[in-house]
Amino acid sequence: MTATAPRFGPSPIRRPLAAAALLATLISLLFGLVLAGASPASAHAALTGSDPQDGAVVASAPKEVTLTFSESIAMGDDSIRVLDPSGKRADTGAPRDLNSGGTVRYGVKLHAGLPDGTYTVAWQAVSADSHPVSGAFTFSIGAPSETTVALPSGGAGGGLVGTLYGIARYAAYAGFVLLVGGSVFVLGCWQRGAAARPLQRLVVRGWITLTAATLAMLLLRSPYTGSGKLGDAFDLAGLQTVLDTKPGAALVSRLLLLGAGALFIAVLFGTYAKREDEKVKKDLTFGLATGGAVIAAGIAGTWALSEHASTGIQAGLAMPMDVLHLLAVATWLGGLAALLVALYRTPDIGSAAVRRFSRVAFGSVLVLTATGIYQSWRQVGSWSALTGTRYGQLLLIKVGLLAVLIGLAWISRRWTGRLTDGASQTEAETSEQGEISGEGEISGEATSAQEEAGPEESELEAAGARESEVKVAPERAAQLARQQAVLTATKKKRVRDADPERSGLRRSVLAEAAVAVVLLAVATVLTSTEPARTEEEAARGTTAASAPVSGGPAELSMPFDTGARNGKGTVRIELDPGRTGANELHIWIDGSDGKPMDVPEVKLALTLESKDIGPLPVAPDRLTEGHWTASGVQIPIAGDWKVAVTVRTSDIDQATIDKNVEIG
Repeated sequence: MTATAPRFGPSPIRRPLAAAALLATLISLLFGLVLAGASPASAHAALTGSDPQDGAVVASAPKEVTLTFSESIAMGDDSIRVLDPSGKRADTGAPRDLNSGGTVRYGVKLHAGLPDGTYTVAWQAVSADSHPVSGAFTFSIGAPSETTVALPSGGAGGGLVGTLYGIARYAAYAGFVLLVGGSVFVLGCWQRGAAARPLQRLVVRGWITLTAATLAMLLLRSPYTGSGKLGDAFDLAGLQTVLDTKPGAALVSRLLLLGAGALFIAVLFGTYAKREDEKVKKDLTFGLATGGAVIAAGIAGTWALSEHASTGIQAGLAMPMDVLHLLAVATWLGGLAALLVALYRTPDIGSAAVRRFSRVAFGSVLVLTATGIYQSWRQVGSWSALTGTRYGQLLLIKVGLLAVLIGLAWISRRWTGRLTDGASQTEAETSEQGEISGEGEISGEATSAQEEAGPEESELEAAGARESEVKVAPERAAQLARQQAVLTATKKKRVRDADPERSGLRRSVLAEAAVAVVLLAVATVLTSTEPARTEEEAARGTTAASAPVSGGPAELSMPFDTGARNGKGTVRIELDPGRTGANELHIWIDGSDGKPMDVPEVKLALTLESKDIGPLPVAPDRLTEGHWTASGVQIPIAGDWKVAVTVRTSDIDQATIDKNVEIG
């Protein structure tokens, strides 16, 4: 019998499936090109500013170096290192938490009396969504110089450890999909499948994969976020540190939930599969469904609580949405894998089970679409980020693959509509009628099946018929029973493979599964990629921080006269970088002869009259004869600021002079 597809026109199955496969291949190639340009590990918390800035040249050594980030991070005692031109540490120790309001800032104190030259700032931390981030930049004191320090070329989380951790992440998602989706398929679509060995193996392998991947991630977590050395995976001190973090607690919680999942699997494929009483089985189904849902939601929550959903805007809403998204993905794709196994490996799955899964898959797609739209808006934020960032490009690839998958699911749904149980019924009849009767006769149907079978199978059946006429030894009877079971299974497979609707459904489901594997890979990479919204915010912050101020540092020169003897001179002022935020203030006092003039006291005040701000007093410290400085002079907003300087030349003689300067 020739298979005919459900009204698709000429070559109905071959062309849609070939086109879908071609489109999936093209999308996969595009996915590979995107990954080819990726760094080993993607940043999530981004460095948006620093003081001193990258490449800055300051007149005198700063007291500390501060770093500003786009989101919350976890810092260790050695997370910020400042190295002098010879590679020696110039900082005094652990970083200080300088967070205020919504600004995430950390700083590290520097040693006093640092010589001129180029200094390197290297930093490494863990972002709030559990991914390691790192970077480095340089600044110079006095003038740039040669340095023996090499800036790191790779980011945190790279190398062999990063690769192994990435593989474990993918395996964890794959295991979760098979575990949850396979269980949902058995409980919600085909309860008789609980006794099918292929489905049992699928779900158990999903559990084993997820458990092994979680253990691997727990051991690799310390070197992944720290040293990058594989040998540190078994360092107990590092493991203890990981357990004290949010990602570590999430991984341990996942292992505990998987312990409960093992009990769930044991009941599902043990007690539940053997129950025949409908009422008892119905009650057991409800209990298993409730317990399984709690376990599955809990495992999904371990991802939501430690990754993208737990940071950024609307985290309280994003986390439950992420749990729903993961459950919908697992139900659809895992159920698809279970259906594929059932179609290829179990002869007695009926059309009712396939139709039930079709309805479950449709509901999962609706949930997946709703939660995916929300997550996309939250993580992308703008149309430009959708095409201008790596996260947005991967998201477009994911949407394309999802569209292909939905198209293939539509084809499968059409095949499902044509599916009947005729083949299954014929198999059951053949099996029942092919049994040896009490009088040792073979039924007509069995004889017909024997004629269709090969010579070896015919001989086995004939031998079985002959042996049934005489009394045989128990060992021989057992051997014949096993041979008869193999023969029956072979017949069932032959009849099943001859069913055109079932064959068409198998092909379309197989194509769905192939695209689903690629889709799962893209989704896994998305979870380790910096969200587009964060990337754009970091880019804006970096641009703003590095934007040059017109004219460079703000410089002023004002003459003064206190009216006393030797009371005349000139005040020279420099505000570096001369913009909003922290500035370095330098004041030089020159006498009437142009030489440095030593005075008892100098004071300064800043006023923005247009905004009624100030005066903001500044008390500079005497650095040397005629030279006064102050660090961290804060200028809150841009504008035309009045700088007033008071110079006291004796106990009673002083003068206040002022001049305006434009601060950008």
